[in-house]
Amino acid sequence: MDIQKAIEAINTQVDKVQDPVAKVIIAQLLDIIEFLMQENKELKAENQRLRDEISKLKGGSGKPNFRPQSNGNHSSEKNRKPRGQQKKNKKSKHKNHKITINRIVKCRIKKDQLPADAIFKGYKDVIVQDIVIKTNNIKFRKQVYYSPSLSQSFTANLPTGYDGEFGPHIKSLIITQHFVHKMPEPAIVQFLQNHGVKISAATISRIITDNHEQFHAEKKDIVEAGMQSSIYQQLDDTSARINGKNNFTHVLCNPYYTAYFTRADKSRLTVLEILNQKPLTFQFNASAYALMRQMELSQEILAKLKALKPKTTMERKEVDKLLAKLFPIADKYARSRQAILEASAITAYLNSANVTKILLTDDAPQFKQITELLALCWIHDGRHYKKLSPSFATHQKKLDLFLNKYWNYYHQLLAYKEKSSKTLANKLEKEFDILFSTITGYTQLDERIARTKSKKDSLLLVLKYPELPLHNNNSELGARAQARYRDISFQTKNVKGTESKDTFMTIVETAKKLGVNVYNYIFDRISDLFKMPSLASLVTAYGGT
Repeated sequence: MDIQKAIEAINTQVDKVQDPVAKVIIAQLLDIIEFLMQENKELKAENQRLRDEISKLKGGSGKPNFRPQSNGNHSSEKNRKPRGQQKKNKKSKHKNHKITINRIVKCRIKKDQLPADAIFKGYKDVIVQDIVIKTNNIKFRKQVYYSPSLSQSFTANLPTGYDGEFGPHIKSLIITQHFVHKMPEPAIVQFLQNHGVKISAATISRIITDNHEQFHAEKKDIVEAGMQSSIYQQLDDTSARINGKNNFTHVLCNPYYTAYFTRADKSRLTVLEILNQKPLTFQFNASAYALMRQMELSQEILAKLKALKPKTTMERKEVDKLLAKLFPIADKYARSRQAILEASAITAYLNSANVTKILLTDDAPQFKQITELLALCWIHDGRHYKKLSPSFATHQKKLDLFLNKYWNYYHQLLAYKEKSSKTLANKLEKEFDILFSTITGYTQLDERIARTKSKKDSLLLVLKYPELPLHNNNSELGARAQARYRDISFQTKNVKGTESKDTFMTIVETAKKLGVNVYNYIFDRISDLFKMPSLASLVTAYGGT
């Protein structure tokens, strides 16, 4: 049976049915078929995955993972852009006033090429951009004195910023080529060697990873300033590898900075460590016990925990000893252990100084309950609707109609951010309840609508805090930078290389947000000039405006 042809035949006939009872029955049948087709698609995918696993266990390989050519575009970029904005032809803009002139060359006409009555009328300027790449090797002749009385030699120091065999310009260039221009290390070697620099791949690797305590300190200052620059922070994560092992790079940001932290997992405890910026403490009190019950810790285990009379505030080693007493068998009660650790860590964090008030994220479970308020991304929510792929025209029409209303409401929220008021906030809240109480008769769509309604408080937090973005694109762009880094460096080899990657990506992405020339900034630090203000001070300045 050709299912696609059967669907096309149904689509052409279903709207012609007039009998009301028949229409209801047909709608229900189409809904059932839609559900079964989706389930069948998922089961096929699961079956293929299992077949691939069996093939690999037998020494073979799985089915090649070709990207499908069907419409898999789940982007909401067109929907979220302000309405009424049409593409305009870009007008040519003169940029000559921004170009630095290094030298002026006069072009003259030979006299014998001119008529006798030609009169000089001045010059016509033409600006041509060019670049010269050449070595600037220096032989330093350091004075040496010897004191016979002390049996000691005295040697002059190199100028500030010069140490080792390579100067600050080359070091700054290597770092910016790798972290800004995403050049892999072999390409940097080739570039430099083609221009007369005698340098090895190992040396370039050391320049990228070694002796960057100053930059690590700057990253710490950037994060500290960024955490204090706004009432909200944004978080996302993406995959990373360290010496063959899967890890995750977490992206913490707001409009003034972007910071990177590569960790072994993306658990709630890891997220708390990143927000806390220091080792976690754990509190055991009434609030923690109430949170443990919310996390479905059994009353029986909670009673046993209280009977051990834990200290109010504990370090991780102390908590591990407590859990060892509570659960003598190490490989059992994993979920209960997790609930106790997370609830006590969250309670301690919420009672600490400089706690983040609002966290803007996607709807992943590790981000929940760890801050006073959680704001969710409308774009992430909208993607779930985009993923619906109805086979029947009647369901497609219902989806298209609802999505049009969905994005119209989104644009009302955008307008509210520009001009907020209590009256308008109340109006938008009522409209949310009406819109997301819609029943279309297309079950998968109706379930999706109900899920959106259940997230009302987090999606409408912008009505109380208009400065909140409606989406988490800021951190997603930060995660994309990490993904682009994976293109040139499949993995970092060790902790030192990972720390260097996180630090320089933090500096690069923050500098971009602040409009700071990354090369100039890195050179300023490597050469020990420190003429440029620190990125942390700029984050503080911009965050205070």
